[in-house]
Amino acid sequence: MVTIPARFNGPEHSGNGGYVCGLLAGQVATDGPVTATLRLPPPLDVPLAWERAGDEVRLETHGGALIGTARPGTFEREALPFPDADVVAAGLASYPGFHSHPFDRCFTCGTARAEGDGLRVFTGPVGDNRTAGPWHVHPDLAEHGVVSPAVVWAALDCPGGWSADFTAQTMVLGRMTAQLMHRVDPGEHLHASGRLDDRQGRKFLTSTALHRPDGTLVGRSEQVWIEVDPELFA
Repeated sequence: MVTIPARFNGPEHSGNGGYVCGLLAGQVATDGPVTATLRLPPPLDVPLAWERAGDEVRLETHGGALIGTARPGTFEREALPFPDADVVAAGLASYPGFHSHPFDRCFTCGTARAEGDGLRVFTGPVGDNRTAGPWHVHPDLAEHGVVSPAVVWAALDCPGGWSADFTAQTMVLGRMTAQLMHRVDPGEHLHASGRLDDRQGRKFLTSTALHRPDGTLVGRSEQVWIEVDPELFA
């Protein structure tokens, strides 16, 4: 059984997509990439149940509604290149969420979240359908000195959404394939980036990455975002 605390929201009343995908991934026995798919907006502060069928993990309500699934996955594209300090600074300065934000209390990218409460990963456009920005890993994001993999999955989430421009259409994360190559420690300063790779109707295909300042790839993801009616999250 697991409960998603209200702190880890994306839209105001449902779970942060990257965080919930990271919780699902944590139940899959592999050192490689994991693909997590969200079927319903994840409810907050409600006990949920794990179910397993073969190599698939399912997260369900106690009434049997399917919230999401996860299984071993594969990447389809090369990892994003390292964005240097100048690119990261330019992305932060151009972050559209400072002026207009559909979910300003999002755990990952919400401008209404204080340091140590949210991640405050603010990634703005830097050309070539890419975004970049810094992630300063506040010590309050760690539990017992450890930043959980689910929190790192959350940091990999929104740079992809911003590459597809949340201000142009309201989107939610539908699927995320990710892999963490290194542990993230409290106090680290990382470079976050995203890229819009393709659009297929209401679907936006994106990639994201986290790098250390020396260029080390810490984690990466490929995502599918779905355009939705904003009234669903009013």
